[in-house]
Amino acid sequence: MKVEQIYTGCLAQGAYYVESEGEVAIIDPLREVDPYIKKAAKNDARIKYIFETHFHADFVSGHITLAEKTGAPIIYGPTANPTFEAVIAEDGQEFKLGKITFRVLHTPGHTMESTTYLLIDEDGRDHAIFSGDTLFLGDVGRPDLAQKAADMTQEELAGLLYDSLRNKIMPLSDEVIVYPAHGAGSACGKNMMKETVDSLGNQKKVNYALRADMTRDEFIKEVTDGLLPPPAYFPENVKMNKEGYDSIDTVLDQGLRALAPDAFELEVERNDALVLDVRHQDDFKAGFVPRSIFIGLDGDFAPWVGALVKDTLTPILLVTPEGREEEAVTRLARVGFDNTLGYLKGGIEAWKSAGKEVDDVEGVTAEKLEEILAEGEEVPIFDVRKESEYKSEHLEVAHNAPLSELNSHLSELPAEDSFYVHCAGGYRSMIASSILKSRGYHNVIDIQGGFKAIGETNMAVTDYVCPTTL
Repeated sequence: MKVEQIYTGCLAQGAYYVESEGEVAIIDPLREVDPYIKKAAKNDARIKYIFETHFHADFVSGHITLAEKTGAPIIYGPTANPTFEAVIAEDGQEFKLGKITFRVLHTPGHTMESTTYLLIDEDGRDHAIFSGDTLFLGDVGRPDLAQKAADMTQEELAGLLYDSLRNKIMPLSDEVIVYPAHGAGSACGKNMMKETVDSLGNQKKVNYALRADMTRDEFIKEVTDGLLPPPAYFPENVKMNKEGYDSIDTVLDQGLRALAPDAFELEVERNDALVLDVRHQDDFKAGFVPRSIFIGLDGDFAPWVGALVKDTLTPILLVTPEGREEEAVTRLARVGFDNTLGYLKGGIEAWKSAGKEVDDVEGVTAEKLEEILAEGEEVPIFDVRKESEYKSEHLEVAHNAPLSELNSHLSELPAEDSFYVHCAGGYRSMIASSILKSRGYHNVIDIQGGFKAIGETNMAVTDYVCPTTL
């Protein structure tokens, strides 16, 4: 028996390759499926099953394409209702794979069809669970994403999740291995550990949601407390996973059109397309196609695209580092952005050589900002980190305007006078700067190095003090 976790850091997502006696099961595959097919072929094995734990919201699964290319059936748990052909398993139903067995454990709560797959080894022992978004390490799946589809409140879904955990998962042996669908950084939970594999016994000790003495009401309160609004693209991804999508091959054929500067400019105008620049923030700062938006490949690329672009049908044209065009198109497709129309051939240098207009972002070092403040000049500074980061520690004179909520803070920005933005290290503030410049705020100045650089100066920083109750 072979179990391999295939973890994708930018999505904080775990897919799984399980093999026994030349037969393979793939669990929650990514959109690009050729790596699974090649791995099975290399091992002289065939893909027999494609298990889906639920209709994913944060990424587009590769289940449909993988089924088309291999003939393997797609398997969901009870109550799933996809529009394509699939096996809708019953609770407790078993599937043989070589000498091992998968048992279906229906665990609704995150969604109504959410299912955990219990792996039973060749000796009949419970070996592992593939828990999807039902159980994470340190957390459980948020119960607010499926409210509309289930016609239930998040509290009602949380109650179902409590029952699923207590009745189906917690009774299993402490030695059972937990293989979740996501880790720290995913928007599908709020308290996930950085580790991606653990024992169920340890989770019973450290996971707040698995406390043995926790009542149903306490669980509902703790699981629903502090949930941030889900990213806008989540419903679109659910729809694609449930109803189908174009093959990744088709998306790549369209997205990998190399366009010379004139053709690139024409495509932007013809389609009212978004120019998405995915280079490093320092390269973008130095010069970019006017009104383009920066979201770099070397950061949390796909989640930020989903959070800020929102409409998955948006026509997109890319400016990429040389050789990373396919990576950019693929990573966009993973979160449902299939309408990439091509990329700028030769990059920004070709654009400049063609005599096209170039914009840039003005920057200032933390040391220079310190000098400005020391002279007594009052300058508006906006910290685009998350509220929790800001509360933990922030520049005393800075206002919090989280990047994900930037639109709601536009009225606070000076129309003409210069203002400054920063994040933790420079990635998010450059995204913010690009968005603001595209909307006509040419008076924005980026603080280079972000809060990390600020912390190395003598500028006044405020620690958050928890208020006391008298």
